[in-house]
Amino acid sequence: MAKTLYLVRHAKSSWSDSSLTDKERPLNKRGKRTAPDMGRRLAQEDHQPDLVISSPARRAFSTAKIIARALSYEISEIIIDESLYFSGEGSMVKMLGGLDDRYQSAMIVGHNPAMTSLLNSLCDAGIYNMPTCAIAIVTFDTAFWSELSDVNGRLIGYDFPKNTRGFTAGSEWVN
Repeated sequence: MAKTLYLVRHAKSSWSDSSLTDKERPLNKRGKRTAPDMGRRLAQEDHQPDLVISSPARRAFSTAKIIARALSYEISEIIIDESLYFSGEGSMVKMLGGLDDRYQSAMIVGHNPAMTSLLNSLCDAGIYNMPTCAIAIVTFDTAFWSELSDVNGRLIGYDFPKNTRGFTAGSEWVN
């Protein structure tokens, strides 16, 4: 049985209030517009993660909630995990490896540069910068989350707000 991983970079955040800590920064107007659109795009493709995990940063958790709503995923079921807040690719892989194998699909919402780095290490996607609110969908031919780092993933979908082609797979990414 295969595993599916949705990698989501948080939507565009606001820098307008310099008194806020990095974790407290909210989404800006563009982020509040693009996150629901990206959630609708996932829903139109009938994607439904079994589990949603978010960075504790406000902008990431807001993105996770907005996308979850579009997918009819229960907001109260979103898990907050510190390893998604600038802890690096290794921490993210370790967290994913510890997921319960009863979940066939999981979505993580986090930050660059770790999100892009994780994407390329898991499936050699050739994507060098996931823009804000980009979503990559990677499948793995394994029944165990603990084997993600040992199994080459396959990018089956990639989309971002300025993309006009919708979710596609291939090596022709323009971002």
